[in-house]
Amino acid sequence: MNTNEENVSNNNLFEVRKQKLERLKKKGVNPYPHNYNRSHTTSEAIALLETIESTEHPSNETEVAIAGRLMNVRDMGKVTFVDIQDISGQIQALLRKNLLGSDYDLIADLDIGDWIGINGPVIRTRRGEPSVEANGIEVLCKSLRPLPEKWHGLTDTEIRFRHRHLDLIANEQARKVAMTRPKIVSSMRRFLDDTGFIEVETPVLVPVAAGAMARPFVTHHNQLHRDLYMRIATELYLKRLVVGGLEKVYEIGRVFRNEGVDLNHNPEFTMLECYEALADYNDMMQMVENMIAHISKNVLNTTTVTINQEKVDLDEPWPRLNLREQLIEHANVDFLECADLDSLKKRMDKLGLDSSQQTNWSGLLDKLISDTVEPTLIRPSFLIDYPVEMSPLAKKSSLDERIVERFEGFISGMEICNSFSELNDPVDQRQRFEHQESMRISSGSKNDDAYDRLDEDFLVAIEQGMPPTAGLGLGIDRLTMILLNEPSIREVILFPQLRSN
Repeated sequence: MNTNEENVSNNNLFEVRKQKLERLKKKGVNPYPHNYNRSHTTSEAIALLETIESTEHPSNETEVAIAGRLMNVRDMGKVTFVDIQDISGQIQALLRKNLLGSDYDLIADLDIGDWIGINGPVIRTRRGEPSVEANGIEVLCKSLRPLPEKWHGLTDTEIRFRHRHLDLIANEQARKVAMTRPKIVSSMRRFLDDTGFIEVETPVLVPVAAGAMARPFVTHHNQLHRDLYMRIATELYLKRLVVGGLEKVYEIGRVFRNEGVDLNHNPEFTMLECYEALADYNDMMQMVENMIAHISKNVLNTTTVTINQEKVDLDEPWPRLNLREQLIEHANVDFLECADLDSLKKRMDKLGLDSSQQTNWSGLLDKLISDTVEPTLIRPSFLIDYPVEMSPLAKKSSLDERIVERFEGFISGMEICNSFSELNDPVDQRQRFEHQESMRISSGSKNDDAYDRLDEDFLVAIEQGMPPTAGLGLGIDRLTMILLNEPSIREVILFPQLRSN
């Protein structure tokens, strides 16, 4: 094998590898075969060796056939050591000229990044390294592009996120996240299925982008001659199913919001939304506590996770913290007294908080909460009982009509879920939607993301009668960040949206 590849200019590396490809073909080697009969992954091969070593009378069955990407080469003349990486990890292989014969010459035309298959017995070298001693070698895929310089320590975040395949090759943590996230979703599904929920699918393209205060992406359907929107939430369709008699429903799927990109936000993200008839937000708080502890235990085998070097026990009861009391404590602001835009702006200006980007009272209060209260919510906590203006789809409190039964769940200062006792009074709901529409029009922008949108089909549905219902929206990406101690949402989404080069 040519081990001086890094001395060749980057412009020539592609051509050098193509020449090696042609040489392989001339030797009668198919560099892109249809399949390979792998018997063991690398981790299974190591486990087999450990089993053999721990058995008093080991079996003679020590042969394995492994396959993976060539990650390292150490040429010792008549012996070459290589590292093979597959989805489960890495193992060393010994390639001896006296065992491989003419196949040993194939090594000269291999490069780091190629896929190869090795068959032979599992052994332990004199240095104690688990290895496969090759009786045979097969080329499975000739890689024409080299890995980036210093790929083994790939740290450039732009390269990592734009070329996730390179990140997965070079970064063990990236592979761990990619393989663990589906387990989190599967565990969530099992929890919901086992508690009687029915999984459903609702439209991604919708005529009205309602169910949240967010700016939608717009597209056009040529055959229908109409504009449609990428959904910003699944809420209104799921509640229509509750009206139809599906009393416990959920959906796990992508939603799309044409908004900012930062450590906690991506324009498309995965969300669980679920709705349960005859329940309220207290029932949902209990379910969130149980579900997250269940997922952590099931996937990580523990309910104690490390977040920013701090241990957090997800199995502890989450405190219920009254929003009004928390704002008074941390910002000295009572939202019932600062009930208009100007008075709230003045209080925020005194606190040195920027209020210039907010055009309505709800958005301003949301920023105040984000800046003063949320950073204090390190341990798992519920912030409960929001002003009615912030929650047009939530049921009013029986104790105070200025308040709705809503909570948001926080861990490490980050919101991971939002829940209501759902408003099922069709007259009240219509009035609130009409108020939202009027505020949108008066603001001068029909796309203003500070207001929800009126969905007439949903209003007609709940006029048929929706029972008392609790709903929940939970961000899968953010939950994954928490469980795996990842600081950025881009680390847990395989292909995050990025700015143009």
